[in-house]
Amino acid sequence: MSYADTLISGGRIWRGLRAGFAEAVAIHGGRVVAAGSHDAVVALAGPGTRRIDLAGRLAVPAFNDSHQHLLPMGLGMGQVNLRAPEVNSLDALLARIREAARTAPPGGWIIGRGWDDTELRENRYPTADELESAAPGHPVLAVRTCGHAAIASRSALAIAGITDDTPNPPGGAIERREGRANGVLHESAIRLVRAHIAKPTDAQLVDAIERAGCHMLSQGFTAVMDANVGMVAGISEVDAYHTAQASDRLPVRVWACLAGNPDGIADEVWAGGIRPMDGDDMLRWGAMKVFADGSAGGRTAAMSQPYEPQGDQPRNEAPGNGMFIFPQEQFHGLLAKYHRQGWQLAIHAIGDAGIETTLSGFEAMDSAAHPLAGRRHRIEHCEFVRPDQIGRMAARGIEAVPQMIFMHEFGDMYVQNLGRARAEAANPMRSWIEAGMHPAAGSDAPVSDTSAMPNIHAMITRATRHGTILGPDQAISMAEAMHAYTWAGAYTQFAEATRGRLVPGQLADIAILSRDIFTATPEELLATKADMTILGGNVVFDRLG
Repeated sequence: MSYADTLISGGRIWRGLRAGFAEAVAIHGGRVVAAGSHDAVVALAGPGTRRIDLAGRLAVPAFNDSHQHLLPMGLGMGQVNLRAPEVNSLDALLARIREAARTAPPGGWIIGRGWDDTELRENRYPTADELESAAPGHPVLAVRTCGHAAIASRSALAIAGITDDTPNPPGGAIERREGRANGVLHESAIRLVRAHIAKPTDAQLVDAIERAGCHMLSQGFTAVMDANVGMVAGISEVDAYHTAQASDRLPVRVWACLAGNPDGIADEVWAGGIRPMDGDDMLRWGAMKVFADGSAGGRTAAMSQPYEPQGDQPRNEAPGNGMFIFPQEQFHGLLAKYHRQGWQLAIHAIGDAGIETTLSGFEAMDSAAHPLAGRRHRIEHCEFVRPDQIGRMAARGIEAVPQMIFMHEFGDMYVQNLGRARAEAANPMRSWIEAGMHPAAGSDAPVSDTSAMPNIHAMITRATRHGTILGPDQAISMAEAMHAYTWAGAYTQFAEATRGRLVPGQLADIAILSRDIFTATPEELLATKADMTILGGNVVFDRLG
């Protein structure tokens, strides 16, 4: 063969869960051609070979975020950041809204996202009146970190035509206190306001894809799943992805999951001729998403047992057991329709009752003509799954796609909303692995931080950011955590033959980390960064270069 294009040595190289470590890796033509002992691999170098010295750092297969919202995250980078650590009180939150109003055009919308009531000093939601006072003359929509609840200011409610008497839309709730709409909107009710906010232009959509993709490269990711394409701007998002790829502005590999709810774009996409698995290694149309329930933070995830009482704090008056987004017959009909069309199903289900209706729908549609076997259907989040449900998932090849960073960021909120026992049992990584499943790691960004490190930290320690340990029996090893963030992510995207390990024949997608995380302390792990990212053999990010 020809000389290697690139040679990486000078530190440990983690090839994958079963392959272990190598001393050097050689790349040619965008793929790994050798990974092993230093002397054997260095022999492939020639006069034109680029040499990368790890200097004691660690090289790993590049990370794969198996569930995030790439395009919305890119759009959100231009909105008011309400998830910053400094936003730890209502005063701090309202100050950011007030500052945005100072520079907004007259009457312009103020959109913010990321606040978490359980992290605010007052431990409650902001109110419509508080948002109105912070930005008089501007309609305001402040979306909770989970994306399943939001606060609209009085001006925003008026523009949307939401009054005290407006009925709840299907799959949503308009919260009221003492008979008056208080600005809190759950699930589909948020769309009543969003419908009056101008959709982003095609150029803004492409910019968002590129901006968010470059951000992911800077954190060692070369692949993501965009988990609900069409959720913001409809079918224009499909066009934006095609434009981004054609103009060389798609920085990362994307497994595109389409918005499949009745108000989504599934039928338009099908009519337009896109079929399951269309695309290539950079952009592939693979999955269809349907929502079963809401979120644990917004107290709308469907649970078989009620949420913990919350006292008189004005936070949330959603139904005591959460809510289903669709009646079961309609929900099961959607699953069966997309299953028969050949899509991988990626079903949002967080509470055990939401997971139950998802599993019963999967089981009902299994048939000789359209078997479940080999389809790798997924339950996204799958946080509060019961042991009996894990067995049913494993038996049918249904994969869990959790975000362990939720334990890091929201674990203490789980205790508050659901009680200690349910919080301890959430996200049972050890049980999924022992059942023979392949749980894949993700961030659900912009819900949570995109960095792999707090996610991995939660997998191996089960610690929240406040130091609470929840379910230590469900902790996994560093190698298993890395497997979840590399090979398992590729597996859920039918790409494990080409990505997720550093072995000959695989695509040379590599992250070089600032330290060897296999020997790092938990505190050092959280401070680790990606120093370099390589996609298909090309250096696409270099922090130190």
